[in-house]
Amino acid sequence: MNDPRSIRVHYLLRAALLLGFALYIAHLSQQDALHYYVAPKLARWIRLCPVPLSLMAVSLGIQALFGKSSALCDCEHQLPRSMFKSTALYGLFLLPLLLGFVLPDRALGTAAAARKGVSLTYISPEEGREERFAAANPYQEEFAELAGKLYKQPVITVHPEIFSETFGAIDLYKEQFEGKEITVSGFLYREQGAAGDSYAVSRFLVQCCTADATPFGILLDPQTQISLPADTWIEVRGKLHTADYQGKAVIQIIPETVTPIPQPSTPYVYSNADSVAAWEQISSSPGVKEAK
Repeated sequence: MNDPRSIRVHYLLRAALLLGFALYIAHLSQQDALHYYVAPKLARWIRLCPVPLSLMAVSLGIQALFGKSSALCDCEHQLPRSMFKSTALYGLFLLPLLLGFVLPDRALGTAAAARKGVSLTYISPEEGREERFAAANPYQEEFAELAGKLYKQPVITVHPEIFSETFGAIDLYKEQFEGKEITVSGFLYREQGAAGDSYAVSRFLVQCCTADATPFGILLDPQTQISLPADTWIEVRGKLHTADYQGKAVIQIIPETVTPIPQPSTPYVYSNADSVAAWEQISSSPGVKEAK
């Protein structure tokens, strides 16, 4: 059995940690910074977490300060008896909490992309298609339909709402999109290599939270002279071209203009369950018209 005094101390420590996480989540919500860490569909639920966390913290605090010793539950688990073990245990929770408060809230950039490796291709195309945008299998039907809509545009705009889907449709039909004009925005990814620096305009695709973020990028023509520092947000306009990069056929942009822009309020992109419907909605918005 654990000593009631030790149980009270641990109750207070746990209450403090729960309250700390509640305050941190409330801070992120107040600063509109949750989108740096989780996808919007998850953020709406996380914004509610400070309420139950605070209630749990208050409950533990009341039990620790006013609960009867006979009513304290140690759940048959042996509590750490040494200061070192207790510090190690609660440090696992306290350290990320402190880092969250101390470190600035900012979007993932080149450093994270370099660790994960930027994906410059989306899907390996299958040979033998006769139609311009025929799908080789059911999975590719949505990409084929989206590719047909994109191809009609005089200038293909890569909208953040369907960034990865647009990237996938173009990558699937590289040859057909050769020479098409495109405009896309993202952060400047810079990779140093033996043959010189290579650049890509990139975005992080987030499914749930930043832990599963995948960096996607469109390679820029290596002949392009760029003096901007890595992680600068840019808008690139140019023409699509299929190039060989490290033994793989990838799409790249031959830039006509590279313009610095402010970082958008939502820097990440998210998968879309119906990219074709999303494109229809985007194209019907004022200022965006599909070529007929």
